[in-house]
Formats: sequence, C-alpha cells, structure tokens
Amino acid sequence: MDERLQRLKERVREGYYRQSRQTTGIDLLAECEREQLTWMQRSARLTRRQCEAERVVIEPDERIVFTRTLLEVPPIYSPEQEARLFSGRTMHELGPVNNICADWGMVLSQGLLRRREIAQESRARHAGDPEAAAFLDGAVETIDAVLGLAARYAAAARELGRADIAALLDQVPAGPARTFHEALQSLRILQAVVWLSGSYHVGLGRIDQYLEGYLRADLEAGRLNLASAEDLLAEFFISLNKDSDLYPGVQQGDNGQTITLGGVKPDGSPAVNELTRMALRISRDLAMIDPKVNLRISGDTGLDLLSLGAELTRKGLGFPQYSNDDVVIPGLAAHGYNLEDARDYVVAACWEFIIPGRGMEVVNIGAVSFPAAVDGALRAGPAAGDTFDGILSRVREGIAAQVNHLAGEYERLLLPPAPYYSILMDGCLEEGRDLSRGARYNNFGVHGSGSANAADALAAVRQFVFEERSLPLADLLEALDANFAGSEELRCRLADAGPKVGNDDERADSLLRWLFAAFADACEAYGRTGKGGILRPGTGSAMYYIWLAQGHPGMREPVVEATAEGRRKGEPLAANLAPSQGIRVQGPISVLQSFAKLDYRRICNGGPITLELSDSVFRDAEDIRKVAMLVRTFARLGCQQLQLNALNLEALLDARAYPERHKNLIVRVWGWSGYFCELSPEYQDQIIRRHMFQLA
Repeated sequence: MDERLQRLKERVREGYYRQSRQTTGIDLLAECEREQLTWMQRSARLTRRQCEAERVVIEPDERIVFTRTLLEVPPIYSPEQEARLFSGRTMHELGPVNNICADWGMVLSQGLLRRREIAQESRARHAGDPEAAAFLDGAVETIDAVLGLAARYAAAARELGRADIAALLDQVPAGPARTFHEALQSLRILQAVVWLSGSYHVGLGRIDQYLEGYLRADLEAGRLNLASAEDLLAEFFISLNKDSDLYPGVQQGDNGQTITLGGVKPDGSPAVNELTRMALRISRDLAMIDPKVNLRISGDTGLDLLSLGAELTRKGLGFPQYSNDDVVIPGLAAHGYNLEDARDYVVAACWEFIIPGRGMEVVNIGAVSFPAAVDGALRAGPAAGDTFDGILSRVREGIAAQVNHLAGEYERLLLPPAPYYSILMDGCLEEGRDLSRGARYNNFGVHGSGSANAADALAAVRQFVFEERSLPLADLLEALDANFAGSEELRCRLADAGPKVGNDDERADSLLRWLFAAFADACEAYGRTGKGGILRPGTGSAMYYIWLAQGHPGMREPVVEATAEGRRKGEPLAANLAPSQGIRVQGPISVLQSFAKLDYRRICNGGPITLELSDSVFRDAEDIRKVAMLVRTFARLGCQQLQLNALNLEALLDARAYPERHKNLIVRVWGWSGYFCELSPEYQDQIIRRHMFQLA
C-alpha cells in the first residue's frame, strides 16, 4: 500500500470525513404533507431530495469520490402516520427493504440512462395500470436524482482542476462503465444512494465476477497494470469505511457491506480469477472492517487460495467466511432455486445465501430457541410421566409452535416502496412492479439458535435422568429454577460429565441432528407463505445468542433461563454452530466432525461453524498451510459454512481495560466484524470467553 492509500486509510480511521457533515437535515415530511404525496411518491422524493441536499466533497488525493454529508434519512411519515400504515401488519426490522443484493453487474453494463429508457418503455406498456405507472414514474425520478448528483460532482471536479474525476463522472453512472476505474466509481455512487434512500445492509455481491471483465480489458489494453488496479480497488474498499458509523445495525460494524468471491459461474465452471486473489490481498493489507469478505470454496479448492484466505484470517478480521459450494448449491436447488441461480448465490449481511438481482427474501424473521423448546418440554414432562421419547415429542411441538408463530407474524409483512432499489434489480422495471411487491424469490429465513446448548441439555437428561437414573427430573428442575444456587456440584456434573456437541460424540451429535430435522420438518409443514415463498431454516444465531439468553426490548422470541447442560441464567448461548461455551473440546477437527453430521440440504439459510484460533497458530508459512488444510477438511467433510477467528486473549483483556490503545483491534462478532472497543460490554465478554484452539 503506497503513501497515498495509507493517508486515505488513516484519515478515514481518524474520521476526517465528519468535518464535511451537515448539522441540519431536510424537512421532507412537511413537503410530503403539503403536496399530499402517496407512499410511492414520498419514497421517490426521499431519494431525490437526499441527492439534491448532498454537498460535494472531493479530497485532493482521491481518485474515487463520494463522501456522505447527510447524517440522517429524514422521515416521510410522522410516527402516528406510520403506526396507522402498519396497523395490523408486520414491520420488518426498521421497515425499509434491506439485506438483499442488487444486480450490480447489470446496472454497470447498462448505465442509468438505459435503465431510464427501459422504465419509460415499460411506462408506455403499462399506461392502463395506475400502480405500475406510479412506480415507474417514481423510478425515473430517482434515476434523474442520481444523475443530477453525479453531474454536480463532475462540475465541482472541473472547478478544482480534476479533469480525471470529471471525465469519469461524465461517463458514469449515466452510461455503461467502460473501464475498471469507471466501474468502481459508478458502483460507489450507486451503492451510496441506496443508503441515502433509507435501505440498509447493502451488499456488493460477486465483485470478482462482474468487475473482472473491466479489469481484464484494461490489463490487455495497457491502461492498467496489476499494481495500479490494486490501488484503485484498495481505494474503493477504503471508501466503504467512510460512512459506516451512520449505518444502522445492532452494533457499529453490523452494516452488511459484504462481498462474495470465488466459487463457480452460473454454468458450473470455476469462477476464481485474478480479481478474486486481488480482493483477498487488499483486504489483508488494509485490515479494515469493510467490506466483509465471503469466500466460496469446494473440496477441490487449491491450497494456494486457501492459504491466502488464512493470511487474511491471521489479521484478526474474522474473515473470509467460507461457504462450501459442494453443499450450498445442492441445498438451494433442493429448496426450489433454479440451478444457474443457485450457482450464482452471494452471502447476505451475515451468512444467509441469497440470489443477486432476483431475490426479495427476508432472511431473518426471527429465531427458534432450541433451548427454550427443550426447557418447556422438561417442565411439562413430569406431570405427564413422560419417557425420554415423550420429552422429544414435546420438544418437536415446541419447535413447531415457535416456527408457526414467527411465520404467522410475517404473513402480515408490509414493505415500503423502494423505487430506487428496484431499478438495480432484474425485472422490476420491465414488469412495472416495485421490489416491495416481490421478485423471483420471496422466501423467509428462520434462524435455529442455541442448538449445541439444546443438544447437550437433552444428552445430559437422557444419560443422567433416564439411563443412569442418578438424577430425578424434579431435582434437576429445582436446580434450574434456583439458577444452580446450592447445586454447584450438580451444575459441574452436567457441564463436565455429560456428552457434548463438538467432540464427535454420537450421543450428543445424534440429538443435534434430531433438533435440526425437527426444525426442517416444521418449516416444510408450514408450506407456502403469503408472499409465495417458503420458510428456509438455518443454523445461524445472529444476535439471538445474546438476546435469547438475556432478553432484549421488543423481542418476540422466548428467553430461556438456566439450562440442563449446566449453563447459568444470563450466560450467552453458543453462537451459530459452535460448542457450548466453557466445555472441554478435543479440538477443531472434532468440532467439524460433529457439525458435518447435519443434513444441510434441509437447512439452507446458512449459519457458520465458528472456530476461534489462537493467534499463535499463524506463526509462519507452514502454520498458514495448516490452517488452509483445516479449511479444506471442513469442505471435504461436507460442512456448509465456516467462520475462523484469530484471537489473542491478552490483547482483548488489555483492550477492554485500555481502549485508547486498541482503536484498530477488529474482531468477528457473529456474521460481521467490528472494532472491539466499539462493542457493548456483553459482546466483548462473549468474545473473550470463546474457545481458542491450537493446531498441532
């Protein structure tokens, strides 16, 4: 990284861009009320006014421009009006369309003027359809807004004597990108306006696929060499970190700016190219939280690429996150995805698999709490004189009840209009249908949370209560109610002597398999949703590993207190697919072997096996190769997704005590990475308590 890029990175980390921010926003609500605009018109007006209000900021040494100056997305309805709009309906998270992926390659290749022509042609075809006409008029208004923003940047560049920037913006995003530089500049503005329009978790998809043609053409024509191309991509990556403190999320860093690399092309041929490796190298060298990197691999992926991924992991960023094409693609195909689309999957904000340009999927409608289902079954069992099979039957009922409750709420889902996001998707303009009305895929994702805790609890009950008969169920329930107060010996027995997921122990692993099969059964039994899609069960936990254990305002899911595997009330559940916290585990291979037993064809919403490695694992090239071989083992065992984190316990403890010394310390939280010192204490504590492995 040269001095110019180092300066850009340092200024971003120091927050220089905040000096350009506007202290007052737009009073858009009054304007909307005065003109009595419809919801569609208000949504389009929002994009327009945001683009008009943005101040132009061009730094002297920037080659890719756009700095957000507006602090907020102004409301287009009052809280009372919004409450009436959503009365009897379900609002997803903050409301707007989010956590999907546009067809960036299509938009870059066409340019906004062509998208405008398509909208106008469709408008003529749908002249007799008022709803379609209103949407298409709104889409054109947003296109014109972005064109106006780019034109103001071009004019300012000329005034500053930056003919290079002006030339870029004369071409893009209005016209099709012709060079690698034009494509990156166009992408920067197009993606930024999605955020300005109120949507969030705006992923960037398979950049090594849709940008590769521009890079190859530039290299062949001699316009760029690899070094100059890397400089441009590095600057683009740096630019994504400018605005991240303004992006909504559970914690800062949870912003969904992900990229997906590698894998196969829609025709099944290998997709790894020079841009795949370039993006990994740049992420390694920059060591910033955005973009989050997902690497698609298979059992045949070469150790050279996996070693490059391991070098990135060594930085402590918590990425790349690995997805196994050998498992993911068949799982998506089994859930009704066209094979070419399944091969083109990307990873959403955390780990969920989505289709760029063709999916209006809501990948997180909530979490099924496996521990709560187990706890409820244990409490109902004694009165009914249940056998262990009877308890399992009650667990199954509890899981199904949670699935039906979550899905039932989302039958009333209402998504606001998204005219600007719609122009970036396939088919919306052509069919005269706003994205909020759906796309090719309209499925809902449900997380399965606390799976290891629940399986361990069931394994302990089966062994101690029903097989050995050394622990009366009534005594266990009394200890749980007291949060193990006065029963520490029993708690240690449950925690230490019972079978545990993560040790390749079939006594626990069979119950883990059973839980996910029951989960898949419940989702399949639900059938089609009101949006015409299906329920996709997954193995991730998102923030629910904290929320289900400690509660959270507005959470719909049940909170579980002390649990039968020896976990105390308030202690976090295991995140994603990971052993229960605090247990003894043989090593990373046994963890992979436990989770390889799941039938991932039935649980395709994603959710990684999460392994924490001591940073001492990454001492030299031979150690890097060992990590690469661990990743290859993950794929060849048939696991679905893997998240490796490199941690140093001493550094984490020092950062908690002296945050000013560690402002650049990055950790993986669940499906995203953030700066450790910017996290809330409960997340810091959970990260510190995670398992850490050595590799022999």
